Amino acid sequence: MGGFSIWHWVVVLVIVLLVFGTKKLTSGAKDLGSAVKEFKKGMRDDDDKPTAHLSDESRPQDPSTTSQNEHDRDRR
Repeated sequence: MGGFSIWHWVVVLVIVLLVFGTKKLTSGAKDLGSAVKEFKKGMRDDDDKPTAHLSDESRPQDPSTTSQNEHDRDRR
C-alpha cells in the first residue's frame, strides 16, 4: 500500500470526468469558489465590527457577586 503515482491520479481524474461530465464539475467548482468567497467576506465583516467589552472600572461592584465568584472558584 504505497503512495499513489501520477498515473493513478490521471486514471482517477479520467473516471471522474466520465462519470460526472465536465459541465457538472465546472458548475460545482464555481459554486465552491463562490462559497469560499462568501465565507471570506463574512469573516472579514466580523473582524471590522468592534466588540463591546466592559472594563473592570465600568462594571458595578456588588459585594455579593464578588463573594459568590470567589466561592465558585474555590469549588473547582
